[in-house]
Amino acid sequence: MKAKEIQDLIDFIAKSGLNKVNIETEEFKISVKRDPDQQVTYVKEAPSAPAAPAPTPAAAAAPQAAPAPAPVAAAPAASEESKYIAIKAPMIGTFYRSASPDKPSFVNVGDEVAKGQVICIIEAMKLFNEIESEVSGKIVKVLVDNATPVEYDQPLYLVDPS
Repeated sequence: MKAKEIQDLIDFIAKSGLNKVNIETEEFKISVKRDPDQQVTYVKEAPSAPAAPAPTPAAAAAPQAAPAPAPVAAAPAASEESKYIAIKAPMIGTFYRSASPDKPSFVNVGDEVAKGQVICIIEAMKLFNEIESEVSGKIVKVLVDNATPVEYDQPLYLVDPS
């Protein structure tokens, strides 16, 4: 085997990603081995800013200052909700605010709840599970509509503990 053929073989092995190759013929025996512990890391350059969609003619005509107030308005609402405690679903199932359609809801916005008080029912596998409040306080917001599916750990109510 000539030096050029050996070099071509080594280049092929490097490009293929193989760690070890053994070639044996009647004339020669060659073994090529790379370091198997060698870590190859591919780095892809991250874009500096997310690509903005091309503006539509209507959006181009709109003033550029209009979108700025929306995030500012959302920030105070988020800080207000951070002082509340979320009562979360302890299981997957269907959320019900009352024991039956003709009965009143267990709790409504503005009601005071005590720790251990039943606040809703979650139906799972044809079993109706009474869900009790984990905290005492005032119901500020109901986050789930009646008779809708809920996921595990999904917030159901916001409670003001003060």
